Amino acid sequence: MINIGLLIIRLVIGLLFVGHGAQKLFGWFGGYGLKGTGGWFESIGMKPGVTMALFAGLAELIGGLLFALGLLTPLAGIMIAGTMVMAIVKVHAPNGLWSTANGYE
Repeated sequence: MINIGLLIIRLVIGLLFVGHGAQKLFGWFGGYGLKGTGGWFESIGMKPGVTMALFAGLAELIGGLLFALGLLTPLAGIMIAGTMVMAIVKVHAPNGLWSTANGYE
């Protein structure tokens, strides 16, 4: 039973990150693609924006896929966590704790 639960967690989290990466890279699922995401990255001080969007999108897409498949999970976790730490630092931390103010909660 525990194995089924872990599989479900891996699939849900992994595939959500695959989708997040696809938004950045391809503009799928309502995303803005590399150019749009890159422009936004530039606006928050991450330069060069398109290159940083490419790295973030690849980390989310590949990390999510590896996590969902249960392959190289330590590497997948590092890739996913790295992008999320950067999101917290650059986007959410300045807004404080509470999600109601777009914080990092």
